[in-house]
Amino acid sequence: MIGISSKLKDCITITDGKVQIKDSGKVRGLIDELIYEAVFNADEGQKNALQRLVIEIAKKVGAVPSSIQSLYEEMGKNYPGFTVPAINIRGLTYDVSRVIFRKAIEKNVGAFIFEIARSEIGYTKQRPIEYTAVVLAAAVKEGFRGPVFIQGDHFQLVRKNYLSDPKPETDYIKGLIKEAIEADFYNIDIDSSTLVDLERPTTKEQQRPNFETTAMLAAYIRDIQPQNITVSIGGEIGEIGGKNSNPDELRAYLDGFKETFKAGKGLSKLSVQSGTSHGGVVLPDGSLAKVKIDFDTLRTLSDMARKEYGLSGCVQHGASTLPEEAFHMFPETGTSEVHLATGFQNIIYDNKSLSSDFRAEVYAYIKENYAKEWKEGQTEEQFIYSTRKKGFGPLKKKWWDLSSDVKARIMKELEDKFNLLFEKLKVVNSKALVDRTVKPVIVEKKVSDTALG
Repeated sequence: MIGISSKLKDCITITDGKVQIKDSGKVRGLIDELIYEAVFNADEGQKNALQRLVIEIAKKVGAVPSSIQSLYEEMGKNYPGFTVPAINIRGLTYDVSRVIFRKAIEKNVGAFIFEIARSEIGYTKQRPIEYTAVVLAAAVKEGFRGPVFIQGDHFQLVRKNYLSDPKPETDYIKGLIKEAIEADFYNIDIDSSTLVDLERPTTKEQQRPNFETTAMLAAYIRDIQPQNITVSIGGEIGEIGGKNSNPDELRAYLDGFKETFKAGKGLSKLSVQSGTSHGGVVLPDGSLAKVKIDFDTLRTLSDMARKEYGLSGCVQHGASTLPEEAFHMFPETGTSEVHLATGFQNIIYDNKSLSSDFRAEVYAYIKENYAKEWKEGQTEEQFIYSTRKKGFGPLKKKWWDLSSDVKARIMKELEDKFNLLFEKLKVVNSKALVDRTVKPVIVEKKVSDTALG
């Protein structure tokens, strides 16, 4: 059997580490096979070489990793009436990304983000370069052209680690930021809201560990970002699942950041807490409690962020499990970005075409390997629901190898969901504004000659 590297030699060349495309149609025809090899090759060096090859191929055919900074600067001056969906993909990443690109092309959507959080990078076993390669392979397959926004979500400092010894935790986040930017993530959300100290006497002093840490990490980003690219940086004032954010906290954080940060352009957006929790609240029978979002908080804080600080607005986390009728409220309240993850995971796991045997295999793996996370008083349904996100990474190949007809039925349901979200968030026909404000910069990177064998 001819390997993928041999087949690629007919349609691409690599000279001095630079990729040239001889036949883009043939490359598109081979991309399924190439990305599979890039994810599952047993040799770590070869795997990384193939992932970088995929990324450079995508740039050559017009799918370019980009910063959303200039669109968000425009939103800060003149809110366009839409909320940008930021989509975390934990499993079946290639197939799900293909659906998103296909729907974006059909609906003329330019404003959408692919993202992965610090925690997800770990438990889904998707390092930044792999995530970028898989997303961009999907863009190549679907023929998407234009900026592709890939984001590090919740690059979060773990409070107990930081309080024990700040340096290793800070160094870890710096290392993750560096890895992400090298993997063409040009959008980074810093979450040091975990460091807010409510024991301090004033709101500004409570927020000080948060804004000082954000400013330090933002300066680090500005120091290492590629030439001619301004990485879009997000901050956060309220730990998701905690009390709702308020105007005093927003001003204390943003004023403090402004006083501390002197390294160029600052934040483009601010994440706030308005009533959600990640993954939703699970009831004993495994169903979800209804979420109540304080849309007045979102409206007030987004308006302040834009008018007083020039930010694009506020960001809502943990929203994917909201009822469908709630999503139109995000653009109506001026929310600039909404983060969506668990709802897509639920569609994958709960789809009737997924065999009960395979689902049982995943759940058995979870019960065996994550038993320590089974909290006292949790029902089995609650434990499985809160932990099944960790069933994607270790069983990634089995998910990827599901039969095409099973995956097709899952993707149809996801396609309907993305269609609804693009409509409700009003990003349909946003491509013209994105094309006007975002000028993709190609950062060409060397591909190892070993990528072609």
